[in-house]
Amino acid sequence: MAGHQQAVWNDPESDGYEPLLAEKDRTTVDVEYDGLPEDLTRDSISLPALSEPEAARHYTRLSQMNYGIDSGPYPLGSCTMKYNPKFTEDIAARASAAVHPDRLEESVQGTLQLYAELQDYLGRIGGMDAVTLQPPAGAAGEFTGILVAAAYHERNGEGDERTEVIVPASAHGTNFASAAMAGYDVVELPATDDGRVDLEALSSAVGSETAALMLTNPNTLGLFERDIEEIADIVHDAGGLLYYDGANLNALLGHARPGDMGFDIMHYNVHKTFATPHGGGGPGAGPIGVTEELAPFLPSPQVRQGSDGYELFEPSESIGKVHGAMGNWLVLLKTHAYIRRLGDEGLEDASAKAVLNANYLASQIDLEVPFGPFHHEFVASAGDLDAADFAKCMLDFGVHPPTTKWPEIVPEALMTEPTEAESKRSLDRLAAAFDAVADDEDALESAPERTSARYIDQTSAARTPRLSWHALSDTE
Repeated sequence: MAGHQQAVWNDPESDGYEPLLAEKDRTTVDVEYDGLPEDLTRDSISLPALSEPEAARHYTRLSQMNYGIDSGPYPLGSCTMKYNPKFTEDIAARASAAVHPDRLEESVQGTLQLYAELQDYLGRIGGMDAVTLQPPAGAAGEFTGILVAAAYHERNGEGDERTEVIVPASAHGTNFASAAMAGYDVVELPATDDGRVDLEALSSAVGSETAALMLTNPNTLGLFERDIEEIADIVHDAGGLLYYDGANLNALLGHARPGDMGFDIMHYNVHKTFATPHGGGGPGAGPIGVTEELAPFLPSPQVRQGSDGYELFEPSESIGKVHGAMGNWLVLLKTHAYIRRLGDEGLEDASAKAVLNANYLASQIDLEVPFGPFHHEFVASAGDLDAADFAKCMLDFGVHPPTTKWPEIVPEALMTEPTEAESKRSLDRLAAAFDAVADDEDALESAPERTSARYIDQTSAARTPRLSWHALSDTE
């Protein structure tokens, strides 16, 4: 299987890397400053003086040296880095979408209507009675949801007694962090041999100290928690709340709803489920939905339709604001557009394809896949090979590798999620990359060799990081 070689800089004098603009040309420019202290000024500065073609080619080469979702499949399990359709970007780029958050309600009725519609769409999709759009990321949604749970217990006079949040061992790391940040003690819940919640362990863990159980369904192994109704009963009988981590909601769209399973609170990772951008440090969105009993505690303001149009209001026992304005407007606009474009049938079809693609890819690779059948993702094992080195070697075949070494229930885990966006041809290419690496163990020692950055010593990088170009230059 031929690999796709990333762009490299072929100048033999540059040791194979793309030079910085300042290294290509350095011109000294005299400068003058008025009104600034002398210790903050200088007489001259070196700036690159390059032509427009030189500068354009520099940045184009840098983009070609990187790998992104527009380059090829990106099957990171759990993170769900799926392809985002470009029509949502076009909508968000329209001049009419540039709405200032401080405008008067009567002047932004269209914006408030979109918010209200999106709250309704997400509520119906998740089986929730009320939704807030404020949280700016999935992790922020988790934290907001736990704050709502805390306010609920406080209102019931049990705020001091409910001190624990139960989290499965294979849960996303943000679940543990969100519960701890909210002031709770985290109780880790083991899994059974089939990778699901251990009901006996859960029954032993819950009690009068339990505030909530945070659960992902399907879980991080791609397995549906078949005992979810019994799980909900165990938690509710102890007076706790059931929290749904919406990371894997794309496996259920149109087929099942967390609210119908007994969940009281959930967050929606719109970048995972509704194709808004993910990662890169930019704005995101992590709306949360709640049952009617918890709606009074949602962040303020909320949007509703009043007698004279759409209006903002404060829920009666609101926990307050968790983000400026109403959340990250343009990300939410893309979410609204994606849901409207696909509609009920399209969302259901996307979910079915996510499940189909995961099961097809798992069936096509020559690695052990210890659990199944799956929903949107699966976890294979690299066996006697190091999963991190296995993943690096996959880069030489022009595909991005899966998530490695997690969840720990699978040794040398390769957690893989192809998403619904990939075609059969793309999945076959991924399968061929898996098998090519498994058949050539010797290549793992030095891979990747066809990428712009070669084999990286992760241990040294973690222990002695060089976080700037100056730090690297100072060591040479």
